[in-house]
Amino acid sequence: MRVGIIGSGLQCHRRAPVVRDWPGTELAVIASRHEDHARRAAERFGCRWTNDWQSVIADDSIDIVLVCTPPYVHAEMTISALEAGKHVLCEKPLARTLDEAQHMVQAWQKSGKVLKCGFNHRHHPAVWEAKRLVDAGRIGRPVLGRCRYGICGRPEYEKEWRADPKQAAGGQFIEQGIHAIDLFRWFLGEVSEVSCMTGIYYFRGQPLEDNGMALFRFHTGATALMHASLTQWKNLFSFEILGEDGYITVEGLGASYGTERLFVGRRDFTAPFQDVVTEYRGADRSWREEWKEFMAAIEEGREPIGSGRDGLAAMEVALAAYRAEERKTVIEL
Repeated sequence: MRVGIIGSGLQCHRRAPVVRDWPGTELAVIASRHEDHARRAAERFGCRWTNDWQSVIADDSIDIVLVCTPPYVHAEMTISALEAGKHVLCEKPLARTLDEAQHMVQAWQKSGKVLKCGFNHRHHPAVWEAKRLVDAGRIGRPVLGRCRYGICGRPEYEKEWRADPKQAAGGQFIEQGIHAIDLFRWFLGEVSEVSCMTGIYYFRGQPLEDNGMALFRFHTGATALMHASLTQWKNLFSFEILGEDGYITVEGLGASYGTERLFVGRRDFTAPFQDVVTEYRGADRSWREEWKEFMAAIEEGREPIGSGRDGLAAMEVALAAYRAEERKTVIEL
C-alpha cells in the first residue's frame, strides 16, 4: 500500500522510518508548505516531495494518508482524505474544536475506511502489558488513576506552533495531557465528571497554559487525577492504576523520559511488601506497534485501537475540562 505523509516536522520523522521499512507499505510522498523541510525529509527517507498537500489526496495511487501537521488543519485534511477513499492516521489532538472532530468522525463513518488517532502511548510495551494485567484482574477492580506527564520547555518555545492558539487546540493540558486522558478512558472507562485548573507559571505573556491539572470521575465510580506540565524541567512520565487488590505503575517512556518500567504490586498483609519490576530497554517501540495495529485494522476491516472515535471522546473530555476551569465548577459529561 502506498503512503503519503502530510507535514514534515517531528511526527513525520518519527513515523516515516516505520512506514518505509514496513513490509507491504511504500512511503511515496511527503508534503509540506515548508519546501526545504519537505525536500530534506524526502531525501532522508527516499521518496518524492511536494508543497501541495491536496495533490497527495488527489493521487489515486495513494492508499493511506498520515496527517502530521498542527491541529488547525487536521479536519480539512482528514475529511478530504477520507472522502477520497484513503485510510487516515491523524495525529492527536484530533482537531481544534469539538465540531471539527465530530465532522471528522462522521466522514469516517461514511467512508468505509479506517481512521486512527495518533495515541501511540497505548502501544508502549509497559502500557500494553499493564492493560492486559488490569483486564485479567491482576489488581482487582480499578478504583483510582494518577498520571504525571511533563516536559522541559525549550528555548524560544513561544515561537513554535504549539504556542499559537490559531494553530494549536490549546496549551499543554490538551497538547500533551490528552495522552493521559486517552489512557484513563482505556483503563477506567468513560468520564462522567471533570474539574480542572490551568495556569501560566513560566512562559508569562503567552496565551496558552504551560500547566494543567484535572480530576476525573468515571461511570464505574473510579476517580483519576492528572498533571500535564511544560515546566517539568526533567522529562517525566508516570501512570498509575490502583485496584482493590494491588497496583500497576508505568514509569518512563525511554530516551529522555528514562527507561520504561512496569511495576506490579499486590496487597499482602501476611508477608513483606514487594512488587515485580519489568524494564523495557532499547528504542521507542510505540511507533512501530501503533503502525502494526493500524495496518491490521485495515487488513481486517475493523475499527483500530485508538480510533477516530477515541480521538473524539478524548477531545470531549479535554474541552469539558477547559469549560470547568473557565466556569470554576465541575462539568458533567
